[in-house]
Amino acid sequence: MIILGIETSCDESAASIIKFDKRRGHLFVLANIISSQIDIHKKYGGVIPEVAAREHVGQIIPVIDTALKKANLNYKKIDYIAVTKGPGLITSLLSGVETARSLAFAWEKPIIEVNHIAGHIYANFIDNYKQIKYPALILTVSGGHTNLILMDKDFKLKIIGETLDDAAGEAYDKAAKMLGLGYPGGPLIAKQAQIYSEQINKEGESNIFLPRPMLNDKTFNFSFSGLKTALLYKLQKDKNWRKRIPEYCFKFQEAVNSVLIKKTITAATKYQVKSVLLSGGVSANLDLREKLEKAVKGMSEKTKFFCPQLQYTTDNAAMIATAGLFLALKGKTKNFSQIKADPNWDLH
Repeated sequence: MIILGIETSCDESAASIIKFDKRRGHLFVLANIISSQIDIHKKYGGVIPEVAAREHVGQIIPVIDTALKKANLNYKKIDYIAVTKGPGLITSLLSGVETARSLAFAWEKPIIEVNHIAGHIYANFIDNYKQIKYPALILTVSGGHTNLILMDKDFKLKIIGETLDDAAGEAYDKAAKMLGLGYPGGPLIAKQAQIYSEQINKEGESNIFLPRPMLNDKTFNFSFSGLKTALLYKLQKDKNWRKRIPEYCFKFQEAVNSVLIKKTITAATKYQVKSVLLSGGVSANLDLREKLEKAVKGMSEKTKFFCPQLQYTTDNAAMIATAGLFLALKGKTKNFSQIKADPNWDLH
């Protein structure tokens, strides 16, 4: 089974081709092509939807063509086309969905609608799906989403916690903007935090404290808006904050990750899960990956931790094609006339 994946939910025009050997149970990524718009949107400090949509229109067909060439495949070999239906920016989603519809009509191929968040979850399956045991708990952390999700052995998903305001990745972007670091915020803050962590042994840790929102409440929901505001107030009171940027970045990252890890471990214990998965763009944060893995290992030797390769953490089409594979195995396909973009499509 060969699947073409298409992802255009935000500012990445991406196409991927995966091959699944059902008899052996092997999954291969034959091509994973991404045309990034980060350099375009940097000067605006965030993604401009109209600009992103225009870039998708110009890039998506060349990206798909490049993926086919890299996989050394003719379109006739494609069995299914998997495309991100939502959630995301409507103008960006339309670029991918209408491209998929056109190709499905021209090539006479069935289409698989994929939820973007589910795609991030299935990024873990590219290398590990044989090892994942159920029930599994997934922490999905990105610019638009922060969720705790349960998955059973039939791959059914249930959201048990979600962000009530800013997602973690969005909070990173806003914090980086306050600190004058630029966009995207997550990698820039992580880099500065690493600089400060190397200074701690020499100079000792400062007494700056940032709150851990909803850390000890009885739900598995998240809130990072208050943390962002607390950082703003700290900067307003500190006339020398520009000389302490690594320090503030370290403290902000520490606060975010503390909440994410505590909530995840509490949920994993309550639901007695056998696997904990980390996914989403913020899963590229090495501090989060390392500390969550350590916390999971501290729970029980029987509970396993999984996270995607770094190349599959940010938006990409390999994760969409992989999610599409498991939907195809369940027979959840449509023809070109039955699909449409949905920017608010709920995970189910």
